Amino acid sequence: MNIRFFNCRILTMEDGKDIIDGELQVQSGKITYIGKRDEKRSLDIRWDREIDCERNLLMPGFKNAHTHSAMTFLRSYADDLPLQEWLYDKVFPMEAKLTKEDQVLLAKLGILEYISSGITANFDMYLDNACHAAASAEIGFRTVLCGSMNDFGGTVEETEEEFYRLNEYSPLVTAKIGFHAEYTTKGETLEELARMANRIRQPVYTHIAETKREVDECYERYNVSPFEYLDSIGMFEYGGGGFHGVWMSEKDKEICQKKGVSIVSNPSSNLKLASGIADLCGLLDKNITVALGTDGAASNNALDMFREMYLASVLQKVTRQDAAAMDADDVLRMATVGGALTMGLKDCDILAEGKCADLIMIDMHRPNMQPENNLTKNLVYSGSKENIRLTMINGKILYEDGRFSIGEDVEQIYSKANQIIERMR
Repeated sequence: MNIRFFNCRILTMEDGKDIIDGELQVQSGKITYIGKRDEKRSLDIRWDREIDCERNLLMPGFKNAHTHSAMTFLRSYADDLPLQEWLYDKVFPMEAKLTKEDQVLLAKLGILEYISSGITANFDMYLDNACHAAASAEIGFRTVLCGSMNDFGGTVEETEEEFYRLNEYSPLVTAKIGFHAEYTTKGETLEELARMANRIRQPVYTHIAETKREVDECYERYNVSPFEYLDSIGMFEYGGGGFHGVWMSEKDKEICQKKGVSIVSNPSSNLKLASGIADLCGLLDKNITVALGTDGAASNNALDMFREMYLASVLQKVTRQDAAAMDADDVLRMATVGGALTMGLKDCDILAEGKCADLIMIDMHRPNMQPENNLTKNLVYSGSKENIRLTMINGKILYEDGRFSIGEDVEQIYSKANQIIERMR
């Protein structure tokens, strides 16, 4: 579709560029023009829609860089428990009851929450990545999938086969090499995975340094931290990413800096499971790419990047005892550009001509966005899901003014999700 947005303000997130007053044009899924209003240029194109933005703000969509989308079925099911008990006693037994059809439906429920809160891409790791690929392709959502091999399921051979298969699945779906965590995967298997990743020259992603217990037990096994151990076996020769990164030493940060390993912070989940607070300021000081994620609905429980942004900033301020720590502009970059870089979405990081038309419209005509002393500070410190007027992915509007355009009845998705959990009880 050809869509023209006019009478808008545009936050491109491109370094050194101010907010633009003008218009943005989309053709065949790509941004073809950003700039001042150009009536002559506009007359030369047949538009499917011309949208008066009423001086609302267009910006890149948020990139939710760590998710377990199908875990929506466990929202508010196993709360107020420590991580290990929550995971082994509650989550794993329920997950064992999921069918592939369940996972597709539950992933769609997660995607509905993403697009209604301004998220245009997610980085998912779950039981069967093909199920999330199907859900994303059917709805029109952009997703990156990460392998989750561990001692309970999956092999290195299957991980490699899935990587190639899913990268051919849909233009909206890409896949990365990954495994669940060091503490759930035998050393011999991890060494084999590292050899495979190096052979095909791919980065590797995993849960890492999420809890103090995890790090302590790794020291007991290998006499080094999880980062040091994985680096010693060549896991990060082509970079990669760590989900959580709460309990990191200075040496761990140096490994990430040297090897190009991004960290995806999940403030809400880490607080709810009492895992701790990641040192995001310390990571940025070493020029490590930082992204934000919600984690799954079982440990958050809202898939809300506005909440993650707020917490990412204020938690650094209180831990550092410095109100100037973690500027809101840095946090907004984590939630957009940082996520895109971590996920390998180089055409979805900023709004620019030739980039993918993955964008959102922020409703500035709400009390929490007024007065307009500083728009980016408003987004991080006072913004909410209610400010999302529109979400576009690959040039297609999937959500607008409270209504979904996904080709399915969302009430049916809600009903089936409740039927799944009732069946399992």
